[in-house]
Amino acid sequence: MIVLFGASGHAKPILDIFFQNGETVAKILDDNPKVSEIFGVEVVKNNFDLDYNQNAVISIGNNRIRKKIAKELPFNYIKAVHPKSSVSDLAQLGEGTVVMANVSVNPDALIGEHCILNTGCVIEHDCKIGDYVHISPNASLAGDVSVGEGSHIGIGASVIQGIKIGKWATIGAGAVIIKDIPDFAIVVGNPGKIIKIKTEENEL
Repeated sequence: MIVLFGASGHAKPILDIFFQNGETVAKILDDNPKVSEIFGVEVVKNNFDLDYNQNAVISIGNNRIRKKIAKELPFNYIKAVHPKSSVSDLAQLGEGTVVMANVSVNPDALIGEHCILNTGCVIEHDCKIGDYVHISPNASLAGDVSVGEGSHIGIGASVIQGIKIGKWATIGAGAVIIKDIPDFAIVVGNPGKIIKIKTEENEL
């Protein structure tokens, strides 16, 4: 039995992954449900009377919230990999990670737990992606890039080889990253420029 936690729009492509793989999702849990079902799967208000032996995926896009739920609700978290993605057998995916359609993950890439590899993104060889990272649609990481815990790489961003991006950083849409990025930085533009350093207290 598979359950999802979170009935936002992010649940829809995750449901599609399981449908495409011929698997059944029993229900979707949500603290404040705004709908009663998504694609025929019942949405149930979370009352915390839970069977933690169930297989689950956290279907929430916000990295901080995903981390909070993963720490508080010890389900048997599983991976969700779209059949139209290309994930090398020589790469590693952490539990709870979601891989959308047309994603490419190449050999010796190491992907952490509860990550989102969104539609059409590219993770090249030897990349190291920390837990709770979101790589947005069509973002591309060249070889040997590292991304720290909780960071968000925006839609269409490009990161050249060997770059290190710190934890809980935000890389803006379409940014081109040619230098290392520190923890908690917000970066935009081509070439990428730091416009703000967030405080740790605001992010964790």
